[in-house]
Amino acid sequence: MTHLGSLALSLAFLLAVHAIAASLWGAWRRHPAWIQSGVHAVYAVFACVVVAVIALLHALITRDFNVEYVAAYSSSTLPLHYTIAALWGGQKGSLLFWTFILMVFATIVHLQNRNRHRDLMPYVTATLMTIALFFLGLLCFLTPPFERLTFTPQEGSDLNPLLQNYWMTVHPPSLYLGYVGASVPFAFALAALVTGRLSDEWIRTTRRWALTSWFFLSIGNLLGGRWAYEVLGWGGYWAWDPVENAALMPWLTATAYLHSVMIQEKKNMLKVWNMVLVILTFALTIFGTFITRSGVISSVHSFTQSGLGPYFLTFLIFVLVVSFGLLFYRLPELKSDNQLDSFLSREAAFLFNNLVLVGLAFATFWGTVFPILSEWVRGVKITVGPPFFNKVNGPLGVLLLFLTGVGPVIAWRRASLHSLRRSFFLPLVTGLLTGILFLALGYGNYYGLVIFSLAGFVLATIVAEFLRGTRARQAMLHESLPRAFARLVSKNPRRYGGYVVHIGVVLIFIGIAGSSFFKIEKQLTVNKGEQFQVGRYTLHYTEVKSTEDAHIASQAAVVDVYVNGHKIDTLYPEKRFYKRQNQPTTEVAIRPTLREDLYVVLGSYDAPSQLATFQVFVNPLLSWIWIGGLVLVLGTCITMAPNPAERRALVLARMPAPRTGEAVAE
Repeated sequence: MTHLGSLALSLAFLLAVHAIAASLWGAWRRHPAWIQSGVHAVYAVFACVVVAVIALLHALITRDFNVEYVAAYSSSTLPLHYTIAALWGGQKGSLLFWTFILMVFATIVHLQNRNRHRDLMPYVTATLMTIALFFLGLLCFLTPPFERLTFTPQEGSDLNPLLQNYWMTVHPPSLYLGYVGASVPFAFALAALVTGRLSDEWIRTTRRWALTSWFFLSIGNLLGGRWAYEVLGWGGYWAWDPVENAALMPWLTATAYLHSVMIQEKKNMLKVWNMVLVILTFALTIFGTFITRSGVISSVHSFTQSGLGPYFLTFLIFVLVVSFGLLFYRLPELKSDNQLDSFLSREAAFLFNNLVLVGLAFATFWGTVFPILSEWVRGVKITVGPPFFNKVNGPLGVLLLFLTGVGPVIAWRRASLHSLRRSFFLPLVTGLLTGILFLALGYGNYYGLVIFSLAGFVLATIVAEFLRGTRARQAMLHESLPRAFARLVSKNPRRYGGYVVHIGVVLIFIGIAGSSFFKIEKQLTVNKGEQFQVGRYTLHYTEVKSTEDAHIASQAAVVDVYVNGHKIDTLYPEKRFYKRQNQPTTEVAIRPTLREDLYVVLGSYDAPSQLATFQVFVNPLLSWIWIGGLVLVLGTCITMAPNPAERRALVLARMPAPRTGEAVAE
C-alpha cells in the first residue's frame, strides 16, 4: 500500500503538470479538447491523491512502524480516533491532507462549472493546479509521507500528548478547510484578471466559496481556542501565539471582503479593493502555513524545525508577484463607476469596517513577524507579547463592534440627521441601560462596561431590523407573526443570516470582555481534607485517585464544590503521564455555567504528604464565547441558503426538457 501511495503521488505530480499546460495551451489556442483534457487531469489528480490518503491511513491503522511517519506519530496503544487524526498530526501527513482537501474543492469547482464560465475555467484550472503542484512537489521530493526506515521498531513514538484531545479531531481539519477554501475565490479572481472579465461574474460564482472559507476559518479559530482552554491548563483561550495569529489574519481579511463585496454588487465600487482582499486572504493562508512549518517562530501549535520555510516563502513571493502584477496591469479597467456620496451612509460604514479589519490584520501581522525582523536586523529576537496586541487590537476591536451596529440601520447613499436620530435613539438607550445593568450586577470595570454597552446597542439595532421587516410583512400580507418572520428570513437569507452572524459576534465579545476584565485567579497548596475559598466558591480537596492502563497513568484529585454551604458539584482535575512519549500533561476540570466558568487545575501532587497544589480560575461569562460560535454557525448556514431567485432557477434546472415537437406552455 505504501508503494502504491508513493506511485500515486508521483503520478499526481505529472498529471498536475499536464493539467496546467493543457489548460493554458487550450485557452491560448482556443482549443476545447485541450481544455477538457486539463479538466480530466484534475479528476485524475484527485483520484491519485485519494489513493495516497487511503494508503497512509492504512499504514497508520495497521501500525506499519517501518514507515517513518507511522513510527513518529502513532503507537500500538493509541486509540483509533487519534490514530486517524495522526494523518494531520505531523508535517508530512498534514501536507498530504491539505492537498487532499484542495483536490476535493478543485473537483467540485469543475463539476459545478462544467457548462459555465468557459472563458474563466482554463485559468481557474491552471491556478488551482499550480497550488496543487507546489504541495505535490513537497510531498514527492522533500517530505515524502511514505518514507521507510532501515529497520522496523517494535513500537511507535506516539502522537504528541497535547494533541490527544477530541478537539484535535476537528480543529485542524476545520482550519485546513478554511485555508484551502480561500484558493477558489483566488483562482477565479486571477482568471478574471487574466481574461479581463472584471464584472461581478467571478464574485457571484465564488460567493459561497468565500463564505465557506470564512465559515471554516471561524470554526477553526473557535475550536482552537477551546482546545487551548481545555488542554494547556492556563485558564485562557487566546494568547496571541504566532500560529493563532496566522489563523486569525486571513479570517480578518476574508471578513473585510465579505462586507466590501456587497458595495461592489450594489454600487459597482471598490473593485480594486476587493481584488486586493482576495489576494491577501489567500497569501495569508500560505504565510500561516509558512509560520507553522518553518520553525522561525516557536509556538506550542507549530511543527518542529524543518527545511520547508524557504520553499513556502518562495511560493508566497511568487503568488504575490504574479497576483499584484496582473492587478496593476488591469488597474485602468477596474476603476469604480460610482463614488462615495456621503460619510453618513451604509457604504461609508462598510468602508470604515473594512479599514478596521485590515488594521487589525496588519497590527497582528506586524506583531507576529517583528521577532523575525529584529533577529535578522539586530541579531537579537525581540518577542512581542500579549500586551502589545491587547493595546493595539483592543480599541480597534471595540470600534469594530460599534460599526457592527451602525451598518444595519444607516441608509445607503446618504442618511439625513433626522433618520439617524430616529434609527439610533432606541439602540443608544438600550446600550446605556445594558451598561447600567451590568454595573448593577457587579461588573465595574470601565472597559468591560463600554463593551457591554456597545453589545446592547448592536443587539438592539439587529432586533429592530428584524421587527421592522416582520411588521412590514404583517401589514402588507396580513401574515401571522411567526410566518411573517420565517418568510422574511427565507426571502432574503443573505441579509438576515448576516444579522444572525452579527449576533454571534456580539455574544463572543461579551464572553471576551467578561473573561478578560473580571477574571479571578488563585493558586495555593493544601492538605488532604482542607477547604479553600475562590470567589463565591468553597472547594474541598478530599483525595487523589490513581489509574493506569497501557497508554496513560493518571492522578485525579477529587474536589467538592460548595456555594453558600450547599454542594453543587464534584470536579476531577488530573495529571496524566503518557508512557510512550514519557511526557506529563494537565487535564483541567471545568464547571461551565452561563454566569461563569469554575476552572480547576491540579498543578502538582506529592504522594507521601498528600499535599496538592491547585490553580483555580473563575472566568465570568466565558461560555458566551462558545454560544456565540454556535449562533455564528446558524447565521452562516442561513446566509448560504439559496434565495427565491436561486430556488426557482434550481427547480427549472431539474425540470425535464420538453420533447421535440411538444408544445410548451407559457
